Amino acid sequence: MEFPRFEPRDEGYAARVQGSFARQGVMATIGASLAGIEPGRVVIELAWAAGLSQQHGFLHAGMVATALDSACGYAGFTLMPADAGVLTIEYKINLLAPAKGQRFRMVGQVVKPGRTVTVTEGRAYAIDEGREKLIATMSATLMTVLGREDVKN
Repeated sequence: MEFPRFEPRDEGYAARVQGSFARQGVMATIGASLAGIEPGRVVIELAWAAGLSQQHGFLHAGMVATALDSACGYAGFTLMPADAGVLTIEYKINLLAPAKGQRFRMVGQVVKPGRTVTVTEGRAYAIDEGREKLIATMSATLMTVLGREDVKN
C-alpha cells in the first residue's frame, strides 16, 4: 500500500522523537532502537531475547504490541507541533504468524493526520536468516495533547 508524503509542522521532529524515545523506559527494557524516522513514518527494531519470549520461544505478543504501539505513536508524533505530546487512545492488533526470528522490525505509518486525532497503521516483521516475514499488523488512533505538563514529549 502506498502512503502519501507528509510535511512536518516542526523542523525538529526527528530530534523530538529521538529525545522522547530515549526517555521511554520500556523501549530500553526490551532492547528496542530507532532505525528510521521520517515525516509520518518511524521504524523500531529489536533483537530476539529469551526474556522477551513466551513459552514456545516466540517473541511474546505483548512485546510485538508494545513496539508496534511505539512505532505508530512516534509516526504520528513526527507530524505534531513542537509543543505537543502524544498518547495512544485505541489500537487493534492482528497477530498473523508466530514471532519467530533473530530480529524484528516494527514500522509505524500515518494514514490520516489530524489536529487532535491521528490514524496510523503498523506492520511487524520477523527477520530470520535474512528472510523477512509479516507477523502482525496494527491500527492505532492517537491524540495530540497540548498544554499538559504531565504529557510532554
